[in-house]
Amino acid sequence: MPKRFIALAELAEILDISAAQAYALVRSGELPAIKIGGRGQWRVETSVLEEYIERMYAETASFVRAQADRDTL
Repeated sequence: MPKRFIALAELAEILDISAAQAYALVRSGELPAIKIGGRGQWRVETSVLEEYIERMYAETASFVRAQADRDTL
């Protein structure tokens, strides 16, 4: 059975970013997460991560189209 939640260290590895960048994504609310356990460790649901990745693809495509439109003017 696939894991439902991943830790920030694993998130950082998946996205190939630093642990600090992963923490900033979660703390800013850009990537929704939950805090669990007595030490309040952050966890991101894998489905939420997939939604975030798809959103970033869409935002990037929109940015690229806007840049191309500006270049043709």
